[in-house]
Amino acid sequence: MSFGSFSEGGVAQPMAEINTTPLVDVMLVLLIIFIITIPVLHQAVPIDLPQVSSQKVEDKPLVIQLALDTNGLYYLDGAPVHRSEVESRFAATAGRNPELHLRADRATRYEKVADILAAAQKAGINRIAFVTEPGR
Repeated sequence: MSFGSFSEGGVAQPMAEINTTPLVDVMLVLLIIFIITIPVLHQAVPIDLPQVSSQKVEDKPLVIQLALDTNGLYYLDGAPVHRSEVESRFAATAGRNPELHLRADRATRYEKVADILAAAQKAGINRIAFVTEPGR
C-alpha cells in the first residue's frame, strides 16, 4: 500500500491523489499509433472507369427583368415594351420556370404593380423578386 511520506514518525495515511502520468503516456502513444496507421488502412479499389464526353448542365433559372417607371411605362430587360408584350413574354417563358425581378419606381401606382403580379401568376410564374436599393 502506498503512503504519503517517507518519515517514520507520524500517522501513516494512504496517498489520496491519483497518478495520471502513466495514463497520459499511454493515451499519447495510442494517438501516435492511430495517426500513423489510419492512412495505411485506407485502400482504394482500382477501377477502370469508362471515358465519355458530355456537356455541362446549366441549372441557372431564366430571369425576366421588368421595370415600371412613374409614368406607368414598362421596360422588359431594359427595352420599353407595351403591356401586351409583357403578358406574351410571361406566357412564352412560363414552361422554363422563370424568375421575375420586378423593379418599380417609388411613385408607381400600386394598381400597376398588382396588375403585373396578377399577370405573372396567371402565366404560372411562381418566383417573383422585388428589387430594391439599400436604405441609407
